[in-house]
Amino acid sequence: MKVLVLNGVNINMTGMRESIYGDETLEEINGRLRKFADERGVDIEFFQSNIEGEIVDRLQRGGFDGLIINAGAYSHYSYAISDALAYVKAKKIEVHFTNVLAREQFRQTSVTAKNCDGCICGLGADVYLLALTYLTWKK
Repeated sequence: MKVLVLNGVNINMTGMRESIYGDETLEEINGRLRKFADERGVDIEFFQSNIEGEIVDRLQRGGFDGLIINAGAYSHYSYAISDALAYVKAKKIEVHFTNVLAREQFRQTSVTAKNCDGCICGLGADVYLLALTYLTWKK
């Protein structure tokens, strides 16, 4: 199984930005995810971009069985990413570090989540581990 972890706008600043996003850097989070994936025999790829079109291009290329996506602020208004997600045949989980339902009104709506199988939010960087657990769960 191959899982793509796709991070969008400003996620590269995790660990350096507001404390509500945690103090782990994206590299540290990816390191934990890689270890977790290796223990389960999962091939994992990481992709981060602050550019909406690059995110769409990566989704369109495919080549993965499962997707974990944190599109950052794009989650709330990118119909381009939402449309690209609609064509992805793999299982897809949207994640957010914070509980978006308890934040500003504009963050409480995700235009991308409707094209994912599920959404995990509010548990810090552990949302990625929970999403990977779901995607690799033996049913």
